[in-house]
Amino acid sequence: MAAKDIEHLDVLIVGAGLSGVGAAWRLQQEMPGATYALLERREAIGGTWDLFRYPGVRSDSDMFTLAYPFRPWKGEKSISSGDSIRNYIRDTADEAGITRHIRFGTKVLRSSFSSETALWTVEAETADGPRTYTANFLYMCSGYYAYDHGYQPEFPGREDFAGTWVHPQFWPEDLVYAGKKVVVIGSGATAVTLIPAMAQDAEHVTMLQRSPSYLTVLPESDPAADRLRKLLPPTVAHTLLRMQYVTLTQAFYQLARRRPERVKKILRGLAVRALKDESYVDEHFTPTYEPWDQRLCVVPDGDFFRAIRDGRASVATDQIERITEKGILLRSGEELEADIIVSATGLSLQPLGGMQIDVDGTQVDIGDTVAYRGMMLSGVPNLAFCIGYVNASWTLRADLVNRYVPKLLKHMRDKGFAIATPFAERTGDRPLLDLTSGYVQRSKHLFPKQGERDPWRLRQNFFSDALRMNRADVEKDMALIPKSALKNKELAS
Repeated sequence: MAAKDIEHLDVLIVGAGLSGVGAAWRLQQEMPGATYALLERREAIGGTWDLFRYPGVRSDSDMFTLAYPFRPWKGEKSISSGDSIRNYIRDTADEAGITRHIRFGTKVLRSSFSSETALWTVEAETADGPRTYTANFLYMCSGYYAYDHGYQPEFPGREDFAGTWVHPQFWPEDLVYAGKKVVVIGSGATAVTLIPAMAQDAEHVTMLQRSPSYLTVLPESDPAADRLRKLLPPTVAHTLLRMQYVTLTQAFYQLARRRPERVKKILRGLAVRALKDESYVDEHFTPTYEPWDQRLCVVPDGDFFRAIRDGRASVATDQIERITEKGILLRSGEELEADIIVSATGLSLQPLGGMQIDVDGTQVDIGDTVAYRGMMLSGVPNLAFCIGYVNASWTLRADLVNRYVPKLLKHMRDKGFAIATPFAERTGDRPLLDLTSGYVQRSKHLFPKQGERDPWRLRQNFFSDALRMNRADVEKDMALIPKSALKNKELAS
């Protein structure tokens, strides 16, 4: 391929969702002269919030922490719909002039780093054929799950089912469920969101769970926050609300880890208050694991519990024996009749959007690397990835990383460094994502590990991370190579 057919950027960002747009905004602010592009495989901005279109899709974090700190959330609801979040991301990109930097319909396949030139060569697939890019720095903001497929267990007899089988990640636009019997397999955030939305029109919706999950009730709108936003300038109000919500979230998480029995009582009390039936709560909403061993599911205004209380929805806690023509036969012998089965069985995780990477011709096994500050890979030069919290809003940590990357890049520019490579003295043995959820456990071998000490430890604590990353020594545990030491200085410049 001729050099004129290759587009070169200072920074190449992969993904135009919440993380990618935030990364571009920070880069523009901190390094206004840097050239950059965002490669987005879809034809629209939004990432996760453009992909998921199932009924009722919404945030499971409050919008004061899920929104960017630099652009106040002005929506009415603190737990907001997927459409509203997608519009917020798109409007942020449009207002900041980021949209023109996005290359839509561009799927990254593989990336190769050359130590001779200090460049990444990125191969991508588009509707018009293959495209190649080069970049000094590669920043992966592609999330951590596969867009092409969700997790789908093999249920015996599935081919016998005469009704409609749906996975929420690929919701059919023309699916009619009004007046139909629906069974939703799963008890996670997707199921808890889907059921009250579908129950408004369906004949009945049953949530079939193998084991219970912890649910917490939060208000969909916050009257106190609304009053504060009327009294104060938007930026001031947003900052105060952001700090308030992150403090409450982090405090509750710490309480759950240190006083799990107390938190169990709190969560059980919320469920009993909503359902008015202690025996039902004990049977279907009493998990065997500790709070925050898995992510809590949010029930805005108790809508999920209300659907059950009103008789429009119900819960079955059992295991699947097989799928039948009419529905699902359970181990107990009961058969759940269904016109539609929704398999809300989880996500398939993958690091770096499934992209293959190699350094000087040697392919990198990401599962053998250690995460540096939870954002770079040991032994991999000039590459960062963005990953959010599992116990709080994704954006809280994403923005810390989005601020750190320009800090590192400016340091490299000012000191004349061409290559920055984290190096670990020992391998890590802790999983990167510290959850017992099935979707995490199935894929943990694919992801980098974390170590026991900084900067190789990924802490699930916003305040600790904010302090550490703000004061971080960017040269700590980092091999830095100056431009003058490169074999091919002409290409590197």
